[in-house]
Amino acid sequence: MNDKPKYFNAGGKLIDLSTPKVMGIINITPDSFYSGSRFTDEKEILAAVSAMLADGADIIDVGGYSSRPGAAELSPAEEGKRVFPAIKLISGAFPDAIISVDTFRAEVAARAVSECGAHIINDISGLDGDKDMFNVVKDLNVPYILMHMQGTPLTMQKNPEYKDVVADILKWFGERIYRLQSAGVRDIILDPGFGFGKNAEHNFDMLNRFGDFSIAGLPLLAGLSRKSLVWKSLGISPSEALNGTTVLNTIALMKGADILRVHDVKEAVQLVKLIGMLRR
Repeated sequence: MNDKPKYFNAGGKLIDLSTPKVMGIINITPDSFYSGSRFTDEKEILAAVSAMLADGADIIDVGGYSSRPGAAELSPAEEGKRVFPAIKLISGAFPDAIISVDTFRAEVAARAVSECGAHIINDISGLDGDKDMFNVVKDLNVPYILMHMQGTPLTMQKNPEYKDVVADILKWFGERIYRLQSAGVRDIILDPGFGFGKNAEHNFDMLNRFGDFSIAGLPLLAGLSRKSLVWKSLGISPSEALNGTTVLNTIALMKGADILRVHDVKEAVQLVKLIGMLRR
């Protein structure tokens, strides 16, 4: 098995992955599945980011397009109107913060990085959502989060099928990793995409075998926070899913996750610290 890189470069800073990192979610949307992550007012955004950074967030992930199952489509122009001001606001108020832009639109990604202060591109479509995204990632050469999704947000939960979910995703990753690395892209982070074109069986199989994704030799991100595999499995609501999220994040860390993408930063940071005590 290949050793994963211990660092990646974001905004001229080396992000040390010898200790797992926590990415806090800021959704500039009115319809994200978890209401606690929705922010539209400038004061709300600044207060939320300030709290996340104080609680120990290493990365702030800003998105303007809800990717919940069945989410309505949004034009690139409208997405830009949501995320560009927010990223500028955050980068201005917190100049040391590492910011990722959660988008599959090449135009939005390019402007977020080159004009607004984002340092990382987080693409839920894994290059499939916009034919121009590959060139944007190649030209900007910023860290790129390559996430797997079967279908689109509108179609992804309509009977997803795999021969072997982990093997199929690894094959899909391999094709895109080769293309990106051949173009000189240095920092690639893999996200197998819990809940994106996977049913409950697929999701739990992926989590159980999460360590298998390390064979690609790249950092791994786990995005499990308050997702339906938690709350539907327990018969509760997303607002009640923090405890279940922490359980699944613990498993992900034990199986090699390098980044946790979460709504609840304080609890995730505490979790990382406790898991770190086991590794001494």
